[in-house]
Order: sequence, then structure tokens, then C-alpha cells
Amino acid sequence: MNEQITLVCFEIILAILATPRRCLSRPSLEKSVLEKKSRIVSPSSTSQPNLSAAAIATVVLPAPERPVNHTTLLDIRTPVVGRATIVPYFTPTGARTSYIEGGQGEVVSPEGGSVPDVGAFLLGAPKSGTTWLAAALEQHPEICVSNPKEPNEVATHKGTFGRDNSMPDWERYVSCFVGEGLKLDCSVHALACPVAPQRVVENWPAARFIVCLREPVSRTLSHWNMILDTEEDKQNGIDWSNFSDAWGDDRLRSETLYGASLSKWYEVFSADQFLLIDSSRMRSEPGAVLAEVGAHLGLDSFEFNLEAVRTANTASDRRPLTVFGKLLKGVASMIPGIIKGPFVSSLQGRGINVYKMPVLSSERKGRVGPIESEMAQMKSEVQTDLVVLEELTGFDTSVW
Repeated sequence: MNEQITLVCFEIILAILATPRRCLSRPSLEKSVLEKKSRIVSPSSTSQPNLSAAAIATVVLPAPERPVNHTTLLDIRTPVVGRATIVPYFTPTGARTSYIEGGQGEVVSPEGGSVPDVGAFLLGAPKSGTTWLAAALEQHPEICVSNPKEPNEVATHKGTFGRDNSMPDWERYVSCFVGEGLKLDCSVHALACPVAPQRVVENWPAARFIVCLREPVSRTLSHWNMILDTEEDKQNGIDWSNFSDAWGDDRLRSETLYGASLSKWYEVFSADQFLLIDSSRMRSEPGAVLAEVGAHLGLDSFEFNLEAVRTANTASDRRPLTVFGKLLKGVASMIPGIIKGPFVSSLQGRGINVYKMPVLSSERKGRVGPIESEMAQMKSEVQTDLVVLEELTGFDTSVW
């Protein structure tokens, strides 16, 4: 036992002696309580991880609530949140670890992987004009719009029906941003996700937000019709053909109650980080909307080519896929974005939707909208929520 203690102490002393001078020159080194030990793979054996006290002793990270020049010794597996530089480092025993210096470099996730330096998020709900706005903003040379438009990594809401509480795949998320400029994540479903605000503030506390809001009753009906047109409800094992049943499903209702959703965001971010836009203005004054977005994001003024921005995701585009259409969509999803991206962009730029071909999709079924009694519950909840929205944000909903 005494020999083991002596060996561990010797490893720690060697690690301290080997620590770069810039680590030791900090005004204050504080030793934290280590609840877990790092598992470092020994160079002599890649199959059996070994515990290395030296590896633990060489991980240096600033205490989050202190200035950058204060550092803390932490286990390499201790959650790391914020901006940091990760530098590969070898301890005297040969175990590989990392020297982490906070306050600069890349953003580091709670799992220790690097995270893209996202500067802004486009939030909203389906059928609120976010597709048009994202397509327009792609023209600006100072913006890098996420590709695909909705990475759906930060939020647990993955579309209307998808829910996944696992941690984000940071490696995939990094690959969703290719090019220079302010990185803009357009995963609109994050607005209604209760987990997203905390994840965003932990990784990007200075982020800016563009929130597209459409008159809630018409938005809900449009969203409901879209789901029925594409039969996405049936694909997820439910039936939304009755509107009352659909509204009773929180996956539709939460997208419409803007006040409730934004309340969670305003708890962790300041009001000046948000720009709320009535989506109807994208049709009536698109130039003014784009100018406001640019100013909110701190970008230089830019002349957008509005004629080149195609209105996407219209009712005529929504046709139930045939077996061949589903097969093509499945195959296309497996092709890397870097390969199919230019081809898809070319088709979209010319207004071509291959899925409208008769062999790939069928005609939309005609349907009668819900009667007034079916919408009574929705309208009552919406009116209550709009009061919350106005009091929280000052956003004028009188025209709705």
C-alpha cells in the first residue's frame, strides 16, 4: 500500500514538473474535488485503460465563475462548458491527455468535444416563413446557414414528431456548417423544445435569435394540413385526421403557444438578444425584414436578390410519396451532403421538385377544414397564450 501511495505521489510530482510554464505562471491554482478519475489508455496496452494520476494532474481549466487568469485542476472527464483551447499533451508516464486553457479558442461541449461557434439561431414553427428567410439569408456573404437547414442537434425536438433526449452529436453538428461567416442554425423546432434554451446558453451565451411568428390559428391549420398531406402522422403511428385529436397532441399545440415557449428562452437570455418578426411581413415588406435581421446580427448592409428566393414548402409541393418516392428519399438521405448539395441547390434554384413526378408522389386528397366547434379549445388557449407573449416580449399581436 505504501509503495502504491509513493508511486502516485511520484507521478503527480513529475506531472507538475512537466506542466508548461504558462500553466504555473497563473496567479492562482485551485485544486478541485475530483469525483471521477480519467481513464487514459497506456501506450503499452490499448485494450485495457489505466488510471493515471499524472494525467489528472495535468488538466488545467479556468473556474467558470472566475477571471480567465484563475485556473482549476480538473479531471479530464469533468464536464467542460464554454470557450477553450485544447492542446494535446503527453505526461511523463506516456499517457495522453489534454491541456485545456479557457477563455479562448474553440467552444468545448460538456462531453469535451469541440462545438461549432454558432452565432445565431433562427427559431419559429412549421409554416411560419422560416424556409424563405433561411434561403434569402444564404445570399449574404457574412452568414453561414446550416446545411441541412435544420440540423436538429441542439434540441430534443427533431421535427414535429421526433423526440430524442440523447446528447447532441457534436461531430455531425460541426459538419453542418461549411464556409465562412456567422453560423446560423435554422432548426426552428428548437423554439418549443424545453431543453434547448439551457443547452444554448451553456454553449453560446452571446447568441442572437431571430424568431418568426405567424398568426397562430392559421399557422396551426396549415401545419395540420401539411401533416395530413404527407401522411407523417400515420408514419409515426398516430391519426391526426380529427383536428380535435391533433390539437390535443402536445406536438402540435406546443408549436403554436409562442408565449409559453419563449418564456423558457427569456429566463436565460436577455430580451435584446431576440428579434421577433411577424411572418406576414416577409410577403409585404421582405426588404425591410432582411435589413432588420442584418442589423440585429451586426452584419454589413447587403442587396438581396429577392427574385432568386423561391417560396418553398407550399401546399402544391406537398404530395404523399409513393413506394418509389419513399425509396428515392431513403437513398438520397444516405448520400453525403457535400456530394448531393450542389445538385439539390441547382434544382431548388430552378424551382424543380422531383418528388412532384407522378411516379414518386400522388395527388393530394381534398379535405374539409375543421368546424368552429372543433377549434374552440384551440382558440381559447391561443388567446390566453397571446397575453403571455405580449407581456413577455412587447410584441404587438393586435392585428391577429
